Amino acid sequence: LSPALRELKTEGVYVDLMTPEGVFIARGYHGHQNKGYGWVFTQDASMYLTTDFLRQLFSDAIGKRQKLFHDDETTAFRLFNGEGDHLGGVTVDLYNDCALVQWYSLGIYEHREKILDALEAVYPVKAIYQKKRFREGGKYMDADDFVRGERIEFPILVKENGVLFNVDLNDGPMTGIFLDQREVRQRIREQYSKGKTMLNAFSYTGAFSVYAALGGADQTTSVDLAKRSLPMTIAQFSANGIDFEAQEIRVMDVFNYFDYALKHALTYDLVVLDPPSFARSKKRVFSVQKDYVKLLEQALRLTNDGGVIVASTNYSGFDMKKFKQFIKRAFHNQHATYKILETYTQPEDFPYDVTFKESQYLKVVFIKKLS
Repeated sequence: LSPALRELKTEGVYVDLMTPEGVFIARGYHGHQNKGYGWVFTQDASMYLTTDFLRQLFSDAIGKRQKLFHDDETTAFRLFNGEGDHLGGVTVDLYNDCALVQWYSLGIYEHREKILDALEAVYPVKAIYQKKRFREGGKYMDADDFVRGERIEFPILVKENGVLFNVDLNDGPMTGIFLDQREVRQRIREQYSKGKTMLNAFSYTGAFSVYAALGGADQTTSVDLAKRSLPMTIAQFSANGIDFEAQEIRVMDVFNYFDYALKHALTYDLVVLDPPSFARSKKRVFSVQKDYVKLLEQALRLTNDGGVIVASTNYSGFDMKKFKQFIKRAFHNQHATYKILETYTQPEDFPYDVTFKESQYLKVVFIKKLS
């Protein structure tokens, strides 16, 4: 990266990449975020981020998702996935007839009016909400995320594989469900739940637990430190006709729960580990890079022989090969044996750029504990 680009202060300006001889290579925009200093969006010297150019990008993205648009059982999915759809720094999710636009740099946000105009021209929606994630390390910024259309009364009910979820697009940084885990949740319901006891660590609003319960699990235990996880998990169970009082919902630090479970000799047939990449509580700091092996080790102590651990991370800083090394190390440290049953990455509506490895961020491994 050139010193000139590092020092570029004007977010959103166009940047042309040239050979030393002055031959045009590609055009991008300056937008500083955790993945770099901007994104290339064309190799055509005549192209800029015009409304027409953006309309074509959205049209292409919609064309690749026709299967989902015609799936009556799924009404929440990703319409546009940043660099995977050839414009880094912005994503668009559909929740029924509402769009959620997420901006990951001030640079792309500077082009917001053209982007929103293009989106509405190609796919009219009832309402557009947004999340601005380009300050303070991508943290949530605003109290009101309404942008265009008509204000919606939240929560709304969306469907995913026929499962119902309460979603609020205007209540903090999250919506109630992580859409990129759709295939993993469905697999858990179909193959790994019937007659099993399940521990869902870092459960958020309990989406994995809902699927397991619908798949015939004897009982689910959902654990998350956030106080709001309790009412939100109850709401997700209730939306699907599941008796939440027959399930276990714990608001506490996951590692403290591991200690509690060991003390009370609690074990599980199915354990889901889907932690945030980084989390800080009053007593603990968790980092996927540094602490995932330890997390797996502690989960292993609670997993019955023959049980399955679903190990997941959305951290983009290492690939599946490295993630499998974490798994190998954890089992080795616990003198346990295992078999990898299957692996997952992003579903079709979360495409990635093969030239940018970090864009294939999701890694999910189903692991059977043999002994």
